[in-house]
Amino acid sequence: MSALILIVEDEPQLAEVLEAYARQEGYRTERAGDGIAALTAYRAAHPDLILLDVMLPGRSGLDVLKTVRADGPTPVILVTARAEESDQIVGLELGADDYVVKPFRPREVMARVKAVLRRVQASQGDPERPLRVGPLEVDRRAARARVNGQPLSLTPAEFRLLAHLAQVPGRACTREELLAAALPESDALERVVDAHLASVRRKLDAARAGELLHTVRGVGYRLEAPA
Repeated sequence: MSALILIVEDEPQLAEVLEAYARQEGYRTERAGDGIAALTAYRAAHPDLILLDVMLPGRSGLDVLKTVRADGPTPVILVTARAEESDQIVGLELGADDYVVKPFRPREVMARVKAVLRRVQASQGDPERPLRVGPLEVDRRAARARVNGQPLSLTPAEFRLLAHLAQVPGRACTREELLAAALPESDALERVVDAHLASVRRKLDAARAGELLHTVRGVGYRLEAPA
């Protein structure tokens, strides 16, 4: 069965355009025009992805995002007219998977939808299957990483950080999230993540992996293959 997209948009004409493009791509759709209706539809329909406008009547899109994230990992792409970097950072910190600023081309939004759904499907696959991001291969079963087939020497904490990032390529992960993934029983501060990933970056550079590890200012880190 095709993926179900919940489109949360208070401008009916724009919602209709997004719905038409989504259906052209073969997706099923549900629509909601305000924050309260969005949560009702989310709980009733269990969508595979939510296109969520930030500026909504009733409850804001960010409030809706907080509730969705408290429930689980349903992918969310924020859609908003607000282009300020601070707004984007808040959305990413709350767990948005991507961010689209109006005005936009509907085909661009659909491309983002496809990319996010691909990432989700990859992360939900066989946990024993090696993860690949560009020239990097992360074998979670063997706790081993390679770049272009050559071993990458990592400490256990460095490996866990890299493996977590490789599970969600292209998504910004907060320092708090990464700390929980790499050192779940530790009282270490979040700046420890910076130190570990600085070491990982040096090792990737030495292995000529290209620009894979990206710092997302005000948020954390993202692992993404070079364009």
